[in-house]
Amino acid sequence: MKTRTKLLAAAALLTGASLSSANSQELVLGEFGGSFADNVKACYIDVFEKETGATVLTKLANSAQHAAAVRATAGQSDMDVVFADDAFAVQMANEGLLVPLDRAKLSNAPEIIDGAWGKEDLYVAAMLGATTIIYNKDKITTPPTSWNDLFDEKYKGRVTIGDISGTTGWQFLAAVNKMEGGTLDNVTPGIEKIKPLAKDAVLLYTQADQVVSLFERGEIDIAVWYPDRAGVQAKNGLPLAAAYPKEGAVGIRPSIMIPKGTEQEELALKFIDTVLDAENQKCFSERQFIGSVNKNVTLSDEVSAMVPTGEAMNNMLFLDPNEMAAKLPDWTRRWQREVLR
Repeated sequence: MKTRTKLLAAAALLTGASLSSANSQELVLGEFGGSFADNVKACYIDVFEKETGATVLTKLANSAQHAAAVRATAGQSDMDVVFADDAFAVQMANEGLLVPLDRAKLSNAPEIIDGAWGKEDLYVAAMLGATTIIYNKDKITTPPTSWNDLFDEKYKGRVTIGDISGTTGWQFLAAVNKMEGGTLDNVTPGIEKIKPLAKDAVLLYTQADQVVSLFERGEIDIAVWYPDRAGVQAKNGLPLAAAYPKEGAVGIRPSIMIPKGTEQEELALKFIDTVLDAENQKCFSERQFIGSVNKNVTLSDEVSAMVPTGEAMNNMLFLDPNEMAAKLPDWTRRWQREVLR
């Protein structure tokens, strides 16, 4: 596996580790960037490395990019464990690119909510998030209540939305399309509604971290984004708040999986077990402002105020990942052809 060897060699040069050591006890993790990566290190990687003596190398990208990388190296993945949102996890599972997770080797499996497990245990949700409206509460004093608020003329040129290559992009399209009377088979109402907003948006972002800079520089007042990312930045001093539209925010199940071709399957299972542990889950949820999948975790009031609860949770739109895996290729083509031009 030349690609993996080159990756480990490069990491060894950067860290001062030997390549022989890297080959035996290196775990390559595909994950998201920004605060997500920081908190994965603090709550999962550091614990795992201390317990196993292994070293974790990371590759940062969004879900679509990770899925494309696994697909491109089918059966010879240069990653041992990957985080990706469940729609992309389903795509990889359907294409036979993932290794089934052996629950018997996961000591924390009995503590995980039933809805977290993917078909045939090919992946498991590691946390519960959402795509919703995030706004600067110093600039917007009346909280938004609807997806339609993003299209208000007063926010023209002060909005950012995600490109369809990222989770917020296609989930926003799905939510707006439903609001406009469309269906999963007919996304035209959503495309037509979003076209002018996309044209006037400050940026169609492809990486979640890009939104942080836009808020920091005062270039935007409102965004379609993640409450977990917003919660982290609010704790760091940005005046951000989450609003859950009456039509329903879109639920996200960021998942973790093992690509076929890994030479570190047992080590990968140990890492996933570390991620599912109640103490580690609470650590990550509290730092990342995101829901836990371990039934034994209780979140603080501060985090509970940012994540969807009560009516917002009841209104949440959870899209079937199998359906979305089938629809996304066509949605992506239409977005590229009609929204980006």
